[in-house]
Amino acid sequence: MSAIVIAEASDRPDKIQVLFALHQGMDTLDFTGPLETLSWARHNTGGNIERDSTTRAFNCVLAAENEQAVTAQGVTIKANMDFEEAHYNLSDFDVMIVPGGGTEPILKANNEPMKLIKAFAELQKKDPSKERTLLSVCTGSLFLAQAGVLQGMSATTHPFYYTQLEILCQEAARKGDLQGTNVMEERYVVNNARFALGENEDENPFILKKRPDGRRKSIARKGSDAWKDGRRRESVIRRASMKLGGLRLITAGGVSAGIDASLYLVSAMVSHDSALEVAKTIQYDWQKGVTVEGIDV
Repeated sequence: MSAIVIAEASDRPDKIQVLFALHQGMDTLDFTGPLETLSWARHNTGGNIERDSTTRAFNCVLAAENEQAVTAQGVTIKANMDFEEAHYNLSDFDVMIVPGGGTEPILKANNEPMKLIKAFAELQKKDPSKERTLLSVCTGSLFLAQAGVLQGMSATTHPFYYTQLEILCQEAARKGDLQGTNVMEERYVVNNARFALGENEDENPFILKKRPDGRRKSIARKGSDAWKDGRRRESVIRRASMKLGGLRLITAGGVSAGIDASLYLVSAMVSHDSALEVAKTIQYDWQKGVTVEGIDV
């Protein structure tokens, strides 16, 4: 088996702190796709993206049980911390990413990263002064469903698991406040987004006027420089009034859709130009998803 070890980047204040919640049996690309995408994101665009590490936008930290996880493909990943330490340092992170794959044993035992997901969502409700994002990839959304995080939200997952996601959301609704979940067939679905639409919607890359497959129009919205301007653009009171205290909640579809959702995250927290630059660097054709219940500011 091969091993992946991620060395922490220098802890600069302008870096967006990302926690990957890894687990046994997860799909390798669910993890490495978003990791690769975020690692190329830069606050400054237009330069040599490979050489310019001084404006790296994200600092990624890995958490796993016993500080390591073995993927479904047999890759051993050595983490930076175990789950106990992740809980202790949870308030340090702006983004949590939850890969899918190998979900059944964890769902049955209600094991980690379930508690970590709940704690991160609760942290946002208790402290809405910080802009936080929870992103799941593929069947990682099943963890969010069982944790009750998707109640009153819209979500997606791998196409083979739409029915299971609906069932888990229904069970969570019965145990919780009876709010349902809208399961959507999309590349990714974003809740609680704060965006500037721009003066010309025809030039907005997240508003799709026509769909080639004939499905309904997208209600997606354009990403903005939320990370740099968030405190000025949005009051804490307004964020606190949103579901989950304004936690940006993103669920991605199957495997490679995690790259699409991660590019969206770059566009929302850094800039759209940065996301396009990353897509070009990794030679990836970015497919857009949808944003629901966005607040236009």
